[in-house]
Amino acid sequence: MVHDITIPLNPALAVWPGDTEFSFTSTDWGTISVGALTLSCHTGTHADAPRHFLPEGIGIAEISPEVYIGECVVLDATGLDELTPEVFGTAPLPPRVLLKTLAWTDHTRFPDEVPVLTEASVALLASKGVRLIGLDVPSVDRLQSKDLPIHHALAAAGIHILESLDLRQIAPGRYQLIALPLRVDGADGSPVRAVLVEH
Repeated sequence: MVHDITIPLNPALAVWPGDTEFSFTSTDWGTISVGALTLSCHTGTHADAPRHFLPEGIGIAEISPEVYIGECVVLDATGLDELTPEVFGTAPLPPRVLLKTLAWTDHTRFPDEVPVLTEASVALLASKGVRLIGLDVPSVDRLQSKDLPIHHALAAAGIHILESLDLRQIAPGRYQLIALPLRVDGADGSPVRAVLVEH
């Protein structure tokens, strides 16, 4: 079974305050229709590239697609304010870890607060060989943060970021993840179509 964990893109979708609103227009060319999109690289379910927060960081097109395809685990982190090492347990982890927090379920309203990773959690993930962390909220840092310490800690550890997943209907467990970003040269991120495939 394939589970779609992508937030649908439509004008009702809340975006980061001040960011580009989503819009879709369609032009009738007689025998065909041609659509046009306006959106931020960080609209809805998306991948961050290091360039998003590091001026000299690599862009999304420079990240290997292998980062976004393969074995993953969904872990239950509902009701937590901080995502501490205890969330991840003591067992080995696959290269991709997704956290189900259920802290943002009304996608028409941008959240006021989100649970965040701790630097100790980043260190633990790095020690276990994790290459990708994904959350069902719009940021791995506090929404009010200006210096983005967790973004920077993850980048230093070589761990890539997926944000704004829709994990509401997903049971914790092991899956195959496919969440490929668009290959946009110079971009600091990209929307993705994220799916989980049951083993």
